[in-house]
Amino acid sequence: MKTYRRATAACWLATIVFFGWASLAVPAFAASPLGTWYTAERDSQVRIANCGEAICGTLVWLKEPNDPATGRPKLDQHNADAAKQSRPLLGVPIVLGMQPSGPNVWSGNVYNASDGKTYTGSFTMTGDNTADLKGCVMAILCKSQTWTRAK
Repeated sequence: MKTYRRATAACWLATIVFFGWASLAVPAFAASPLGTWYTAERDSQVRIANCGEAICGTLVWLKEPNDPATGRPKLDQHNADAAKQSRPLLGVPIVLGMQPSGPNVWSGNVYNASDGKTYTGSFTMTGDNTADLKGCVMAILCKSQTWTRAK
């Protein structure tokens, strides 16, 4: 009976060790950036999608889509390109061609419709439903905000 118990215990130990080592060989789960995200203030949503080998994001929802002064859809009025200042803000690309640059990190450019400027930046998954978007001027002055996945 003792031999049987020892053999069973040894078998269980071997199974635990085998599956413990096997789990180390499997890469960590990488959260997907694809989907629709609330910006930090939850006043807009950006849809992140694949664009070739990169990810891109487009403004798809605004809490206040119309300009209170005109009652018409808000425009990309701060854009440095005068030809784009009359386009509706909905549909404007915000996350521009970000390439994978590390585990759960994509780097590229970020357009800020509030000031009409494009910054170098990154999109970093911090959880399944959270991400940090960072924009930088000259790679030294940076600002980041936490986005949450829209359900």
